Amino acid sequence: MSLSKNELPALDGRGLVADLSYISTTLLARGWMLATAESCTGGLIAAACTDLAGSSQWFERGFVSYSNEAKAELLGVPASLIEQHGAVSEPVARAMAEGALAHSRAHASVAVTGIAGPTGGSADKPVGTVWFGWCVAGRTHSERQRFAGDRAAVRAATLAHALGRLGQLLRQAG
Repeated sequence: MSLSKNELPALDGRGLVADLSYISTTLLARGWMLATAESCTGGLIAAACTDLAGSSQWFERGFVSYSNEAKAELLGVPASLIEQHGAVSEPVARAMAEGALAHSRAHASVAVTGIAGPTGGSADKPVGTVWFGWCVAGRTHSERQRFAGDRAAVRAATLAHALGRLGQLLRQAG
């Protein structure tokens, strides 16, 4: 499957096109589906995936769980986990990724929760802080990143990192 930037208007850069090409090809070859669970990106990851013609063969669904209540209701994230660690935290990102699998027919997932700004940051969690969760091949992975720039830049960097790392994890799962 070859892609051009023109086929994916929501994406900037060849890296994202290459990542999505690899992700789609790999998921198709394995007979897997992908689910997304997004907070700070508000569905940008799902939109990037579905910009690709034929994505219904490998993209199962996307959850936009912007509020804490949505994280609990849609993904099964325990309210106590959010209260204890905050919505922007490793435990919540992992629970979102696992919840996306539990509430779908997908085989792999990616989740993001962060502070895109310009407000909402704190000393412990400044604007640009994003926690990621991925479930691939039965394993949950997580990491934190801090991105610079305005709201649009943080969200774009989150999209790029989420898909780039998903591609890496699929490669490792061989």
